[in-house]
Amino acid sequence: MKPAHEVFMDYLRDNGLSMTPQRALIVDAFLGEEGHFTSEDLFNKVRRRDSAIGLATVYRTLKLLTDSGLADAFDPGGGVAIYEHSYGHRHHDHLICTECNRKVEIMDSDIEKRQEELARENGFELESHRMLLFGVCPECMRKGRQ
Repeated sequence: MKPAHEVFMDYLRDNGLSMTPQRALIVDAFLGEEGHFTSEDLFNKVRRRDSAIGLATVYRTLKLLTDSGLADAFDPGGGVAIYEHSYGHRHHDHLICTECNRKVEIMDSDIEKRQEELARENGFELESHRMLLFGVCPECMRKGRQ
Protein backbone atom coordinates (compact mmCIF):
# COMPACT_ATOMS: atom_id res chain seq x y z
CA MET A 1 0.00 0.00 0.00
CA LYS A 2 1.38 3.40 -1.00
CA PRO A 3 1.92 6.10 1.60
CA ALA A 4 -0.95 8.62 1.70
CA HIS A 5 1.28 11.52 0.61
CA GLU A 6 2.29 9.55 -2.47
CA VAL A 7 -1.36 8.80 -3.32
CA PHE A 8 -2.13 12.51 -3.12
CA MET A 9 0.88 13.47 -5.25
CA ASP A 10 -0.15 10.91 -7.88
CA TYR A 11 -3.68 12.33 -7.89
CA LEU A 12 -2.42 15.88 -8.35
CA ARG A 13 -0.06 14.85 -11.17
CA ASP A 14 -2.78 12.82 -12.93
CA ASN A 15 -5.05 15.87 -12.83
CA GLY A 16 -2.49 18.43 -13.95
CA LEU A 17 -2.21 20.04 -10.52
CA SER A 18 0.82 20.85 -8.43
CA MET A 19 1.62 20.61 -4.75
CA THR A 20 1.72 24.14 -3.39
CA PRO A 21 3.18 24.98 0.02
CA GLN A 22 -0.35 25.74 1.26
CA ARG A 23 -1.68 22.39 0.04
CA ALA A 24 1.27 20.59 1.59
CA LEU A 25 0.58 22.20 4.97
CA ILE A 26 -3.14 21.36 4.80
CA VAL A 27 -2.46 17.77 3.71
CA ASP A 28 0.04 17.31 6.56
CA ALA A 29 -2.47 18.71 9.05
CA PHE A 30 -5.21 16.47 7.65
CA LEU A 31 -3.06 13.34 7.79
CA GLY A 32 -1.98 14.21 11.34
CA GLU A 33 -5.58 14.49 12.52
CA GLU A 34 -7.41 11.28 13.47
CA GLY A 35 -11.08 10.97 14.16
CA HIS A 36 -13.83 13.24 12.88
CA PHE A 37 -13.46 16.95 12.22
CA THR A 38 -15.00 19.80 10.24
CA SER A 39 -13.32 22.02 7.68
CA GLU A 40 -13.36 24.74 10.36
CA ASP A 41 -11.47 22.46 12.76
CA LEU A 42 -8.82 21.79 10.12
CA PHE A 43 -8.70 25.49 9.17
CA ASN A 44 -8.05 26.46 12.79
CA LYS A 45 -5.27 23.89 13.07
CA VAL A 46 -3.64 25.09 9.83
CA ARG A 47 -3.98 28.78 10.76
CA ARG A 48 -1.88 28.18 13.88
CA ARG A 49 0.96 27.17 11.56
CA ASP A 50 0.36 29.73 8.76
CA SER A 51 -2.05 32.61 9.32
CA ALA A 52 -2.02 33.49 5.59
CA ILE A 53 -3.95 30.35 4.57
CA GLY A 54 -7.61 31.09 3.91
CA LEU A 55 -10.68 28.98 4.54
CA ALA A 56 -11.34 28.68 0.79
CA THR A 57 -7.92 27.04 0.32
CA VAL A 58 -8.76 24.54 3.06
CA TYR A 59 -12.13 23.78 1.39
CA ARG A 60 -10.49 23.27 -2.02
CA THR A 61 -7.79 21.03 -0.57
CA LEU A 62 -10.34 18.95 1.36
CA LYS A 63 -12.20 18.46 -1.95
CA LEU A 64 -8.95 17.23 -3.53
CA LEU A 65 -8.31 14.94 -0.57
CA THR A 66 -11.81 13.52 -0.93
CA ASP A 67 -11.53 13.13 -4.71
CA SER A 68 -8.15 11.41 -4.31
CA GLY A 69 -9.66 8.83 -1.95
CA LEU A 70 -7.73 9.95 1.13
CA ALA A 71 -10.67 11.63 2.85
CA ASP A 72 -14.31 10.82 3.31
CA ALA A 73 -16.96 13.42 4.06
CA PHE A 74 -20.48 13.06 5.38
CA ASP A 75 -23.16 15.39 6.70
CA PRO A 76 -24.69 14.09 9.94
CA GLY A 77 -27.37 16.78 9.67
CA GLY A 78 -27.19 20.52 10.08
CA GLY A 79 -25.37 21.16 6.81
CA VAL A 80 -21.82 20.88 8.16
CA ALA A 81 -19.67 18.17 6.58
CA ILE A 82 -17.58 15.94 8.81
CA TYR A 83 -14.29 14.62 7.43
CA GLU A 84 -12.26 11.56 8.31
CA HIS A 85 -9.49 9.48 6.80
CA SER A 86 -10.62 6.84 4.33
CA TYR A 87 -7.41 5.57 2.72
CA GLY A 88 -6.06 2.59 4.61
CA HIS A 89 -9.05 2.56 6.98
CA ARG A 90 -11.74 -0.11 7.07
CA HIS A 91 -15.28 0.77 6.13
CA HIS A 92 -17.41 1.60 9.14
CA ASP A 93 -20.71 3.16 10.03
CA HIS A 94 -21.49 5.72 12.73
CA LEU A 95 -23.54 6.20 15.87
CA ILE A 96 -24.15 9.92 16.44
CA CYS A 97 -25.41 11.46 19.68
CA THR A 98 -28.19 13.97 19.05
CA GLU A 99 -27.33 15.79 22.30
CA CYS A 100 -23.53 16.25 22.27
CA ASN A 101 -22.77 15.27 18.64
CA ARG A 102 -20.38 12.49 19.77
CA LYS A 103 -19.53 10.09 16.93
CA VAL A 104 -18.75 6.41 17.46
CA GLU A 105 -17.46 4.24 14.64
CA ILE A 106 -19.14 0.85 14.42
CA MET A 107 -18.58 -2.21 12.26
CA ASP A 108 -20.85 -5.23 12.07
CA SER A 109 -20.31 -7.90 9.42
CA ASP A 110 -23.94 -9.13 9.66
CA ILE A 111 -25.27 -5.62 8.92
CA GLU A 112 -22.80 -5.20 6.05
CA LYS A 113 -23.88 -8.53 4.57
CA ARG A 114 -27.57 -7.65 4.90
CA GLN A 115 -27.04 -4.29 3.19
CA GLU A 116 -25.44 -6.06 0.23
CA GLU A 117 -28.33 -8.55 0.13
CA LEU A 118 -30.89 -5.74 0.17
CA ALA A 119 -29.15 -4.03 -2.72
CA ARG A 120 -29.09 -7.27 -4.75
CA GLU A 121 -32.73 -8.04 -3.91
CA ASN A 122 -33.67 -4.67 -5.35
CA GLY A 123 -31.56 -5.08 -8.48
CA PHE A 124 -28.78 -2.75 -7.36
CA GLU A 125 -25.07 -3.27 -7.74
CA LEU A 126 -23.79 -1.67 -4.57
CA GLU A 127 -20.93 0.78 -5.10
CA SER A 128 -20.80 2.35 -1.67
CA HIS A 129 -22.99 3.11 1.29
CA ARG A 130 -23.11 4.98 4.56
CA MET A 131 -25.17 4.27 7.61
CA LEU A 132 -25.67 6.90 10.31
CA LEU A 133 -27.59 5.93 13.43
CA PHE A 134 -28.81 8.77 15.65
CA GLY A 135 -29.56 8.50 19.35
CA VAL A 136 -28.44 9.64 22.79
CA CYS A 137 -25.08 8.46 24.12
CA PRO A 138 -24.68 6.98 27.64
CA GLU A 139 -23.05 10.17 29.01
CA CYS A 140 -25.91 12.40 27.83
CA MET A 141 -28.46 9.92 29.18
CA ARG A 142 -26.74 10.07 32.60
CA LYS A 143 -26.69 13.88 32.50
CA GLY A 144 -30.38 13.92 31.60
CA ARG A 145 -31.24 11.79 34.62
CA GLN A 146 -29.46 14.10 37.08
